[in-house]
Amino acid sequence: MTDTIVIDWSALPVPIDDGAASHLEGTRLPDFALTSTSGEAVHLGSLAGRTVIYAYPWKKQPDEPLLEGWLAIPGAPGCTPQSCAFRDHADELREAGAAYLFGLSTQHPARQREAVDRLHLSFPLLSDLNLRFTEALSLPTFETAGMKLLKRLTMIVSHGVVEKVFYPVFPPDRNAADVLAWLRAHRPD
Repeated sequence: MTDTIVIDWSALPVPIDDGAASHLEGTRLPDFALTSTSGEAVHLGSLAGRTVIYAYPWKKQPDEPLLEGWLAIPGAPGCTPQSCAFRDHADELREAGAAYLFGLSTQHPARQREAVDRLHLSFPLLSDLNLRFTEALSLPTFETAGMKLLKRLTMIVSHGVVEKVFYPVFPPDRNAADVLAWLRAHRPD
C-alpha cells in the first residue's frame, strides 16, 4: 500500500536522546488491561512471544488542524507515516518473530478507531487514556495543548519483559524498517 503523505524530515527539529527511556530495557510490563481498537482488553505483560509496541503522541483527524506549535516539537510530527510503515511491514515483522504488533497512545479509543479504519491498519491500537500504563513504566511524555502525550518510542517485548527500546525515533517512517532489521538479527534460538 502506498500513501501520499510526504514529509521533509530535514525541515523538522530532530529529537535528542534525553535518557527518558534508558530504564526500560529489562523491565517487566505491568499487567494492566489496555483498551484496544479491536474491542478486546489487552494485557501486554501477559503476552507470550515477542510483541512490538510503538508509542506515538497524537494522530490528528483529516478534518482538524494541527495543534498549535506541533511542527516545532522535536519528534512530535509523523504519527501517520509511522503507523503506515508498520502497516506496510506487518507481515514481515510477523515472519521475523513478532507475535503481536500494537500502536499505543494516550488518545481516546474512538479517535484511534478512526485512524485504524482510515489508514487500513491490520493491527490494533491501544489506548492508555488514563496514563496508568505510561506512569507505571515511566514512559517519556510531553505536554501540549493541555494534553499529556507519549514521546515516540518503540519497545520489543519478549514474554512481558522489554528486550529492546528504540528511542528517540526519527524519522518516524523509518522506525518499522529499523525494528524489522533488529528482529531479523536477533531471532530467538
